[in-house]
Amino acid sequence: MTSAAPQHARMSIGEVLGLLRADFPDVTISKIRYLESEGLVDPARTPSGYRKFSHADVERLRYVLTRQRDSYYPLKRIREELAAMEAASDPNGVAHIFFPVKV
Repeated sequence: MTSAAPQHARMSIGEVLGLLRADFPDVTISKIRYLESEGLVDPARTPSGYRKFSHADVERLRYVLTRQRDSYYPLKRIREELAAMEAASDPNGVAHIFFPVKV
């Protein structure tokens, strides 16, 4: 009997690469490591130093790669966008959306 993986399961960098390759065929492990070194993703580490990515990490990488591919944004601008999104989030990670009020 096989049980489903819990939502909080962590993935190896190879598993993340497999998830991203369908939409980003040119992505490599080196590119994922580079984006980490640039502070765009911060995966957990095992005691032996292996990266362990959450689903949120994968979605963050997907956002970065999409902005690069579709908008040709530099990493500095993407980093600023991510920081703004984090600032607009509450402690539970739910983004606050503000709608203008018509008077």
